[in-house]
Amino acid sequence: MIKVYYRLSNLEAGISKKKIPNATKKHCLENCILEFGLENITILGDKLNNETKDYVNSLKLKLIEVNNGTGSETFRDALNLAIEECNEEDMVYLLEDDFLHKPNAKKLLIEGLSTYDAYVTLYDHPDKYINKENGGNPFIQQGGEVTRLFKTKSVHWKITNSTVMSFAAKVSRLKSDYDLILKNSSSNITDSFSFFTELSKTKGIPVISSIPGFSTHCEALWLSPLTDWSKI
Repeated sequence: MIKVYYRLSNLEAGISKKKIPNATKKHCLENCILEFGLENITILGDKLNNETKDYVNSLKLKLIEVNNGTGSETFRDALNLAIEECNEEDMVYLLEDDFLHKPNAKKLLIEGLSTYDAYVTLYDHPDKYINKENGGNPFIQQGGEVTRLFKTKSVHWKITNSTVMSFAAKVSRLKSDYDLILKNSSSNITDSFSFFTELSKTKGIPVISSIPGFSTHCEALWLSPLTDWSKI
């Protein structure tokens, strides 16, 4: 089992971002329910209006309301709640409200976490294929990153230098890296790149990413490649 801590803002929030047409807050949440199960999801709702609260309650989801106004504070709330509620060997998924998942996402996250003491993502971030001089990831040259490739029963994985602050981990891992996580989420915006690169450098703990991606952040310019996400 894997428990999802889902960071939700109001239904109309973020509409100025250029997202794919099906990436509404409702559709992303309903996709998460489909893939991970209603009973495994806790919503952390930040300053929700009545419309959004009524929608969440209509789905019979567990809702915890917070009054932050910044993504980093709600991320820390989700992190702390996961640590407080779960045992050390439990698997948790700290997730933003603008992701989509393909079928078998839950199975693959569990496979990754059962095999490696690592942070696991299904988001094959396209910045890993854009050279740094062209605005991509600072470590990318010749259209790719230096990595190691391996597989579990169902999918291939690569070690990647970073991902966004939507990832899965065992609670024991979160506890071990807690101070470093807080260090990189103390401002209004979380600094995922600094967190993961410092984690790798100081502790040798990797991030592993499925290839191809089985999830995506829904901004149109940053979709996991090789999938038509408008059909998910």
